[in-house]
Amino acid sequence: MQRPIRILGIDPGLRRTGWGVIACEGNRLVFVACGSVETNERAELAARLVTIHDGLVRVIEDFTPDEAAVEQTFVNRDGASTLKLGQARGIAMLIPARAGLKVAEYAPNLVKKTVVGAGHAEKAQIRLMIGVLLPKADPRTDDAADALAIAVTHAHHRQSALLRIASG
Repeated sequence: MQRPIRILGIDPGLRRTGWGVIACEGNRLVFVACGSVETNERAELAARLVTIHDGLVRVIEDFTPDEAAVEQTFVNRDGASTLKLGQARGIAMLIPARAGLKVAEYAPNLVKKTVVGAGHAEKAQIRLMIGVLLPKADPRTDDAADALAIAVTHAHHRQSALLRIASG
């Protein structure tokens, strides 16, 4: 019997980067852990990025995932905020890649559609469905719940995502 695949989902954010780890055994999904890496809003940008980096390195060391998935950034009206979020997202993609993991990316609407069934679901609906899909999950923040939703999305779409990553 094959060992379960561990999937790390990451919801990048400069204030709080959510993370969630699930185990995937065929169609069965099992909650492993979740949390968030919080940064000091008063710290300079570089220090905040180091905090995200170090937190995600610890998560990978502690939970040894096999694959990772990161939510794609949606562009908002404030260009400076979008750029800063992009920098946090770069760290969120770099750390698992440096650990040798394949990193898939998913649009926010696809995550919502996969987990809730509607592409414009609210945060409360995502948290509710995470509780249904992963009964032992205990996300304390919306970011951790979103990260678990990203991991669940990857579990459902991983074959096609891994083929896209492999083809380049």
